[in-house]
Amino acid sequence: MKLSAISSGKLRLPVAVFLFVFFLLAMVQVKVTKNPLLLLERFFDGWGWLELVAVSLYGSFVAYKMQDPVNVPKWRKLTWTIFSVVFFSQLIIGLLGASKFLMTGKLHLPIPMMILAGPLYREQISVMTILFLSTIFLTGPAWCSQFCYFGAFDNLAASGKTKRKPLKFKAAIKSTILLLIIGAVILLRLFNVPIFTATLLAASFGIIGILIMILISRRSKKMIHCALYCPIGTMVNVMKPVNPFRLYIDDNCNLCMKCTSFCKYDALNITDVKNKKPNYSCTLCGDCLSACRDNSIKYRFLRLKPQHARFLYLFLTISIHAVFLALARI
Repeated sequence: MKLSAISSGKLRLPVAVFLFVFFLLAMVQVKVTKNPLLLLERFFDGWGWLELVAVSLYGSFVAYKMQDPVNVPKWRKLTWTIFSVVFFSQLIIGLLGASKFLMTGKLHLPIPMMILAGPLYREQISVMTILFLSTIFLTGPAWCSQFCYFGAFDNLAASGKTKRKPLKFKAAIKSTILLLIIGAVILLRLFNVPIFTATLLAASFGIIGILIMILISRRSKKMIHCALYCPIGTMVNVMKPVNPFRLYIDDNCNLCMKCTSFCKYDALNITDVKNKKPNYSCTLCGDCLSACRDNSIKYRFLRLKPQHARFLYLFLTISIHAVFLALARI
């Protein structure tokens, strides 16, 4: 690696991510011995240490690449897809009989809606719900652009430059779907509907979501499933203000509107750019930064300078992504 990279501070973020991911996974490796969470440790005693080193190096490499805003759309799509493929591959292999690829405990449908519907139906909070809420407190809406195992496929379906036409009745549609899901789950519980029937209904909701990705997201180049249909996405929009991370547009903006064709979440329309900030469906993904030649789109975190706020955001999201890659399974 060139000395210029070292002197310019390009190694600070990768090193910080490596050390943090290594520390978190080392704690898991040391503390959880009865049913190891690291996959290699389940097959070979002591190999969990090799896995955590490899995952830590992976996280540091991603951090190095994503420091440049121009690289964010490419690497965010790649790493998010890798996470989802690994997640679902382990699920499929586990269901085929290799139980070590599954988490201990009860299976549940790998549909984001179940993060909300499952605990409501069972009247018992789940691990996934805790993980979901923790990401909101730590990184705001990053769940919808970095960690959701379903959303990565909507992101792939929406590949290409986004159409600038804003989504109509977005708030009304999102809130209606969320309320319908909550109401339906409560009714299923009150009338003691069998879990098999409830599971079929949930699976149908997931299949409709996949069809939306294929038929609508692909055509509009916007993530319609995530930005309009998914009730968890709506919950993120509502709850994300508990976290201080924000995106804003400074006074250097020349209103070129190039950023609007990079936003897959319908958060940067012409009105939003003129208002100097993305709308409520922004996930802080950072894709729009790569389109702004004037560097007018910036991260904000309390009183930190914009570059430090972005450093912190990348540190947290990339670290959590790497940890989830190692541990997230059903």
